[in-house]
Amino acid sequence: EMESLVEVKNLKKWFWSGGVLFGHKEAVRAVDGISFSIRKGEVLSLVGESGCGKTTCGKLLLRILDVTAGSIYFDGHDLTHLRRKEMVKFRRRMMIIYQDPFGSLDPRMTVGATIAEPMQVHKLASKKKRQEKLIQTVGKVGLTPDQMNRYPHEFSGGQRQRIGIARALATNPEFIVADEPVSALDVSIQAQIINLLQDLRKEFGLTLLFIAHDMSVVKHISDRVAVMYLGKIVEMASKTELFRSPKHYYTQALLSAIPVPNPRYRKKGKILMGDVPSPINVPSG
Repeated sequence: EMESLVEVKNLKKWFWSGGVLFGHKEAVRAVDGISFSIRKGEVLSLVGESGCGKTTCGKLLLRILDVTAGSIYFDGHDLTHLRRKEMVKFRRRMMIIYQDPFGSLDPRMTVGATIAEPMQVHKLASKKKRQEKLIQTVGKVGLTPDQMNRYPHEFSGGQRQRIGIARALATNPEFIVADEPVSALDVSIQAQIINLLQDLRKEFGLTLLFIAHDMSVVKHISDRVAVMYLGKIVEMASKTELFRSPKHYYTQALLSAIPVPNPRYRKKGKILMGDVPSPINVPSG
């Protein structure tokens, strides 16, 4: 049994909505009491439809959002209530890759400055060393040093995501939250980015929380898969087991939505009956 790098116990994040029900403010239970751990060097995928709480969960782990209840441990340290100042020493060890490679890059900064910024913020190494690290990191993600003086708008979506990945790698983190890193990209480019993440994960021994709404995307990269529905994890298993014999009805529905490569083979999609429940008024069961 490998040791856990990240551990989450009964984690909750509620947002208070404007509505008042029976004199009480309504809570949107974005994350509603989930527990899991991610082992060192493992890729755990968190899958579910948009609005199920998976991105919120990723942001809680990195303490970008504050926790309503429960606890988060990173490498044995309790991060749940650390103040900003106390979080600083953990920040460089955990990074995020965003869904939208365009929105997450500053259009006024050259790509080189964007990638190097986390190293400056965390005061890692001298300027000369940072320059060396920049050139090395850029090469690892399949970009070239001469592209570093250009601006984000000069790059394609796939290249911009490579820039985002390089930025996340710059501080030598141990843990990366990849928040739907390929969902904004062309299908032909998605595989390239997933393969890149696979290679980097092996080379640097990274631990990943890979967030996605699409089962076919996580099939290749995951060790284990957790399925999230209305703020709760409804099923969690090794990738092989989950794809072979999904237990929860919602997991089965997600899996049956995977497109089948052979056009002659029409798969019967599972249709979930009934209305989509609201995260404010969660049904029991």
